[in-house]
Amino acid sequence: MSQDDKIQLFENKRIRTAWDEEAEEWYFSVVDVVAVLTDQPTQRGASNYWAKLKERLKAEGANELLTNCQQLKMTAVDGKRRLTDVATTEQLLRIIQSIPSPRAEPFKAWLAEVGRERIEETIDPELTIDRALETYVKKGYTREWINQRLQAIRA
Repeated sequence: MSQDDKIQLFENKRIRTAWDEEAEEWYFSVVDVVAVLTDQPTQRGASNYWAKLKERLKAEGANELLTNCQQLKMTAVDGKRRLTDVATTEQLLRIIQSIPSPRAEPFKAWLAEVGRERIEETIDPELTIDRALETYVKKGYTREWINQRLQAIRA
């Protein structure tokens, strides 16, 4: 796996990430995300929380989620590279749903909103085109580019 360690910041807290070029997938340090969402003061506290959460998820039958979690070597606070539990974006979103924390609520609300939108788009595919148009406008693309892109999608 080709890895490129990066550090993303969420509310000025570091979250270690790695990009897998072959799979074209981001991997996020689960412990770092848990630390942010549960407001853990230390890495040890976040690790303990993640260990307990894994136990609870196994008891609830979320074995597939946990079995698919990988470990990658990531640079720790002390500068050493250690194996760290990582999750893809989809896995991470499922883990976030399992964290009872006020800080996780905005993520959960966003997930619910996106889920609702996708269900509505399945019922009415024209909504997908409208959403794409709105997104391209927000990103600052020209009307010509947007029209060409939408024509290509339709074809």
